[in-house]
Amino acid sequence: MIMKSSPEWFDLEFLALKKASVQIGQDSMLIQAAGGNTSIKDANVMWIKASGKLLSDADNSDIFVPVDLPEMQKALKAGEARADMPAQFLLPGGADLRPSIETSLHAVFPQRVVMHAHCIHTLVYAVQVNGKEMLAEKFNGLNWGFVQYAKPGANLARLVAEELKQDTNVIVLGNHGVIVAGDTVAQTVALLYDVHNRLGVTPHVELSPNLGQLEELVAKSSYELPDYTALHQLALDPSRLSVASAGSLYPDHVIFCGIGASVVLAGETLDQAVARLTGNDAPVPVFLIVPDCGVVVRKGAGSGAHALMRCLVDLIMRLPKAAQLNYLTLDQNLELLDWDAEKYRQALNAKQ
Repeated sequence: MIMKSSPEWFDLEFLALKKASVQIGQDSMLIQAAGGNTSIKDANVMWIKASGKLLSDADNSDIFVPVDLPEMQKALKAGEARADMPAQFLLPGGADLRPSIETSLHAVFPQRVVMHAHCIHTLVYAVQVNGKEMLAEKFNGLNWGFVQYAKPGANLARLVAEELKQDTNVIVLGNHGVIVAGDTVAQTVALLYDVHNRLGVTPHVELSPNLGQLEELVAKSSYELPDYTALHQLALDPSRLSVASAGSLYPDHVIFCGIGASVVLAGETLDQAVARLTGNDAPVPVFLIVPDCGVVVRKGAGSGAHALMRCLVDLIMRLPKAAQLNYLTLDQNLELLDWDAEKYRQALNAKQ
């Protein structure tokens, strides 16, 4: 049970949480688009970032909403279906928004403050088959645990709860990210950066794209060259191309960019590639990889898609070339695409 704090303490900590949320929300190595979330508990109320909102907006917008903490915990423990419906636990006093789809993840931690990030350095380990074993070498002295991939929501929260010991304050989520917890904001954000720094990985050397050929390909097409020029690296090394096109490594890629990555075949125009790839009513690819040349991005792609394309190359540029990777299965991809909570988040992000 979280004790009721003094109004002065809570006001100061809530302000600190907003500032810390902006700080990590502006760091693309920790947070991409509307991914990730932060929360603070005060007795029976937990304030958590709303679904589809950006942590980087915490200082200029009401992005936090209050939820009934005991009721959510009760629903989780009883295995009730409503535990996967965070909006049912919304309390008066917040903006007209839904609580994060990952509200239940925060509810299972006994600590007051919880931060969940899609940390690139953590993902480097969390997507590898032997990631847990490698993390053990890096996390000496930390009270941590590891949970294999499950769709975000109540089931994942229960798996996390089973992993929690008395002093656990770091949980790595397979193919997903990291959760850290503490009793103050300062303590919690320091722990997040400790994890990030322990797992720091130097990116591979960048190669030069063929911009001239890409410009010829995008002429009179619905695609353009990316603003984030490092994205071209996906096309310039066979191992990077293989990793990108083999499937999806984490949920937000599926939500914002679709399943895996699409490749233009030798001799194809972009229109021919799109016609081939959109058969059977498949969506138009958000981006296309042109082997040995570079990457092109669909015109009008939203900010969320751009952020997750950047996430993909930031991750792949740090993966060991011989890494054995866990990809999301087809069923895991499809359950994310046909998920009402994610459709709501996509709709919010389409307006940004």
